[in-house]
Amino acid sequence: MNLIEVEDLRVRYGAFEAVRGVSFTIGKGEILGIVGESGSGKSTIAKTLIGLEKPFSGRIAIGAKSMQMVFQDAVGSLNPKLKVGSALAEVVKVAKSRRTPGELLEMVGLSPAVLDQYPRELSGGQCQRVSVARALACTPEVLIADEPVSALDVSVQARILNLLRQLRRELGLSILLIAHDLAVVKNVCDDIAVMEKGVFVDQGPADEVFANPQSAYTRKLLSAVPTI
Repeated sequence: MNLIEVEDLRVRYGAFEAVRGVSFTIGKGEILGIVGESGSGKSTIAKTLIGLEKPFSGRIAIGAKSMQMVFQDAVGSLNPKLKVGSALAEVVKVAKSRRTPGELLEMVGLSPAVLDQYPRELSGGQCQRVSVARALACTPEVLIADEPVSALDVSVQARILNLLRQLRRELGLSILLIAHDLAVVKNVCDDIAVMEKGVFVDQGPADEVFANPQSAYTRKLLSAVPTI
């Protein structure tokens, strides 16, 4: 069962075509990674899926009952004037969630003590976990994570990515993971689409994309992935 189906999507800003004819699906419990450098169009896809941008043409079919987005700037996405507990309580009330703020923090591996802290008192990784917790209050079937680890240290990146895999496993969550680094998605995604200048230049199961890249651009990105 596909929760998202996108066919021949095109998005324009005036005469500039930021996304040029991309197609993909995301099934229940699947993680799709879209990888590309800044300006490639990957974040435009995410914003179009949640209605922040309008498609010029193409078809978007959303089978999910709820989608939520986690942004790159976790600190900036949280209200600096509200303690974490108050911020989560507002979302719980609006979403009519059965989960309490404390339960949401537990789901993302944070202590209840965080409820009484302001965003400025937390690390970047903790703020990103709070952002994920806030998204989970709405019981989404699809989580769109737009560069969720690019501003974090490598060790913290790994823990956030492990959290996403854990949520997929425990909740059956489908995830669209956007990144500029193939190393980020290597061990997380079922499928990968590599994006350059608005188009997908490589697309398929993660193992196949890594083993048999079809474009020079993908090979360039792969050359930057550290090997052990």
